[in-house]
Amino acid sequence: MKTILNIKTDKDVKLGAKRAAEELGVPLGTIINAFLRQLARDKEVTFSVPYKPTAYLTRVLSETEREWKKGIAAGPFTLDELRKGLK
Repeated sequence: MKTILNIKTDKDVKLGAKRAAEELGVPLGTIINAFLRQLARDKEVTFSVPYKPTAYLTRVLSETEREWKKGIAAGPFTLDELRKGLK
């Protein structure tokens, strides 16, 4: 027997999820049902979000890499060298 589940979510979240489901070729309802079945079975929730660095961190990492290639920045360091340098 099917039932209707009403949830409130941000419009952008729903749109993003719908697009992702379409890219996978699976209806969003099927994905939500699978998630609910897993929740009922395992009694746990796992959140997994791929790490995406902020624009600031990306800029800092790029700058650091350029400095390292030019010989301006030292490294790479072993863990012991890093600890010694921080003392």
